[in-house]
Amino acid sequence: MSAAAVSLRAGGDRSFAGTGTLVRLALRRDRVLIPVWIAVIALMVLSMPGSLRSIYDTPAARAGLMHQMAANTSLRAMVGPVFADSLGALTAWRVGVYAGALAAVLSLLVVVRHTRDEEESGRQEMVSAGAVGRRAPLTAALLTAAAANAVLAVLVAAGLAAQGGAGAVAFGLGVGGAGLVFATMAAIVAQLTESARLARGLTSGVLGAAFVLRAAGDSASSAGSSAMTWLSPLGWLEELRAFAGERWWVLALFAAAALVQGAIAYELAGRRDLGMSFLPTRPGPAAGRLGTAGALAWRLQRGSVLGWGLGFFVAGVVYGGVATGAADLVRDSDQAREIFQRMGGQPGLTNALLAALTGMLGLVAALYIVQSVLRLGGEESSGRAEPVLAGAVGRLRWAAGHLVIAFGGAALLMLLTGLGFAAGYGKDVGPLLAACLVQLPAIWVIGGIAVLLYGVLPRGASAAWGVAGAVLLLGWIGPALKAPRSLLDLSPFTHLPKLPGGTVHWPPVLALTGIAVVLVGVGLAGLRRRDVAG
Repeated sequence: MSAAAVSLRAGGDRSFAGTGTLVRLALRRDRVLIPVWIAVIALMVLSMPGSLRSIYDTPAARAGLMHQMAANTSLRAMVGPVFADSLGALTAWRVGVYAGALAAVLSLLVVVRHTRDEEESGRQEMVSAGAVGRRAPLTAALLTAAAANAVLAVLVAAGLAAQGGAGAVAFGLGVGGAGLVFATMAAIVAQLTESARLARGLTSGVLGAAFVLRAAGDSASSAGSSAMTWLSPLGWLEELRAFAGERWWVLALFAAAALVQGAIAYELAGRRDLGMSFLPTRPGPAAGRLGTAGALAWRLQRGSVLGWGLGFFVAGVVYGGVATGAADLVRDSDQAREIFQRMGGQPGLTNALLAALTGMLGLVAALYIVQSVLRLGGEESSGRAEPVLAGAVGRLRWAAGHLVIAFGGAALLMLLTGLGFAAGYGKDVGPLLAACLVQLPAIWVIGGIAVLLYGVLPRGASAAWGVAGAVLLLGWIGPALKAPRSLLDLSPFTHLPKLPGGTVHWPPVLALTGIAVVLVGVGLAGLRRRDVAG
């Protein structure tokens, strides 16, 4: 071997030095985040066969579902086409796209957190001063995301094995493959941007575009296989056709996309300096519009608020448009009516369905408020809060700017959701707005828990994601599984009035609002007393 080859090989080995240590560190830091997300996704998938068995308990009922789905473009846009009438195929149809999307969200959060977040906070500079190779941080982030997706794939495949071994393996690999595609996508974006916030936002935007392409493609063709469907990784998950004559070659698309995007990310990582990016950050004004702590918080979070707001409005339009069709779809199934009525808390099927859908979007809004509140922790750990607090801005005033965006932003999301529902459903604007806005006290309780954890136990603030995930899981599958009332009552959403169609009982609404106020107050008191990270 030539001296040049030896030198090249040594240099390549050094560029990955310390990867194992960084992987262990990442897994330790994410010991709450990753298991909670995996548990939520896996339980969502694995609970579905039992729920579907109770709703469509005969081959004739399942065949009727396939016929109705083929004729309903709105429902195909929401959940995709049905390719077979087995319980396994119906499970892949009902939760496949959403499981893949959640795996993508987990992956992009992990990769951005251990790449751009570390550089932005300055921790990566200290780590790189030791025996750590140039590409070790990126490799560790991708390996951590790959490990999370591998565990998820194994759990899904093992849990669905009773529905068919080949289909279970294909579905598990498809969900994990979707996560890997967006992990490597996030790795590319993390090299292009100088801000972790922007990296998460852009990757989430790509995920949103993938969902829209998949929805447009599915609505255009009852047989699947639309050109737009093939442009989306979430569409690939459908076209894998788990439990319906598996197309194993579709897995090569996931592998090829992950390998190509990973190679691009590595090439970009080798061409830039630590902390730098290929897309320069536009300098903002130091005065005027940013003269207050609230204005600074709005500038930092406006992209997130606008992105979430647009997504909720579109979701409201879509769900409002499919409400009537979905009611017709389950009208002939006593079990399906019972589940929707249990979720919506109403005897009338359409009102129960609308109440269930608005409640589901309220559960998703809880994820927004946790993300927005924990932005305080990101500002603190990155060192950006320190120069702000060194001036005339006090801690409570600084925190209040972000909390107004978090709690007020949640109200804006639900208002836009109500307007979207009204636009899609075509009537009952007032009741639909009320159904969406009544979710706010429960959303604010979840936000209050996040404030409490951040103010009192800042190192454990990420546990707020676990709380939001557990509440989401209870609301998503608890009624379908006939979970005990004592368990469902742990969620603040269980105590809300069921609208539209129901009566507003103010005591639980006021009680939840009061609990949220107390949680925020205790959290701010803790923030005022503790040290702020420098």
